[in-house]
Amino acid sequence: MSTVGMSVTLGTTTSAVAIDDVSVRFQSKRTEVTAIGQVSLDVAPGEFVSIVGPSGCGKSTLLKLVSGLLKPSSGSVTLLGEEVRGPRHDIGFVFQRAALLEWRSARKNILLQAEMRGMNAAEAGKRADELIEMTGLAGFENALPHELSGGMQQRVALCRALLHQPRVLLMDEPFGALDALTREQMNVELHRVWRETGTTVLLVTHSIAESVYLANRVIVLTQRPAVVKEVIEVDLPAERDYSATMARAEFAAATAHIRDLLGAVTGHD
Repeated sequence: MSTVGMSVTLGTTTSAVAIDDVSVRFQSKRTEVTAIGQVSLDVAPGEFVSIVGPSGCGKSTLLKLVSGLLKPSSGSVTLLGEEVRGPRHDIGFVFQRAALLEWRSARKNILLQAEMRGMNAAEAGKRADELIEMTGLAGFENALPHELSGGMQQRVALCRALLHQPRVLLMDEPFGALDALTREQMNVELHRVWRETGTTVLLVTHSIAESVYLANRVIVLTQRPAVVKEVIEVDLPAERDYSATMARAEFAAATAHIRDLLGAVTGHD
C-alpha cells in the first residue's frame, strides 16, 4: 500500500513535475523559519496526486513552488522537463475561493483566462462551451456569480483553469468552503473531468476521504519543516462510483492508515 521515506520517484517515467531535494526557508528580522525541509517527489504525466498533512506544514507552499510563485531556498523544481524559474503560463490553478468577477456571467468569467492570455476568441469560446457541458454548467452560462451555488462557482473556476488546456492543474483546497454534500458531488465531477482531460493534477486537501477517492497516490507530509512521511499507493479502480468506493475495504484501509500517520506526525494519540 505504501512507500516510506523522504524521497519518492517513479523510476523510468518521464516526470510532469519533479521536486528535487527542495527546501524553503523564510527569513524575518528576528528568526529564520524552515517551512519545507528537503522534499523530493516525481509526478508522472496524467497522474492525480493528493497532498495531505498538518495545518501549516507547507502543502500550499509546494504548489507555489511548482507554479513559480515562490523560489526554493535550495534544490530545484522541474515542470514538463524545464526548471521552474518564475511564474508559469502553462499551468492551471484553482483556489479555495472561486474569485469570480461579480459583473461577469459564468461564461465570461471562464473566458477571462482567454483575454488575459491573448487566446484566439473563437477557439476559446468553443473550448469554454465544451468545458461548460463537461462540468454540468449548461443552462447556467449566462448566470452571474451571485446566482450560482458555491459548487457551481467552483465549477466555473475549474473551467477557467482548464480553458488553456494546461498540462498541470494545481488545486489548493478547492472544495474546503463547500458543504459536505456539494463537496462529494464536486469530487465526483473532478474525478470524471480528470479522466476525460488527462491533465496532471496536484491537489492539496485536508480531507482524507477526498485525497484517497480522487488520487492515484497520496503524499503524507510531516509537521513543519515538512518532509514526506509516506506515499500511499491508492488501490482503487480507475472509474470510481462514490458510494461504492466508500464501501470498499481498500478505501477504508487507506484512509485509516493515513489517519494513523497524521496522528503520528502531529503527535496526537
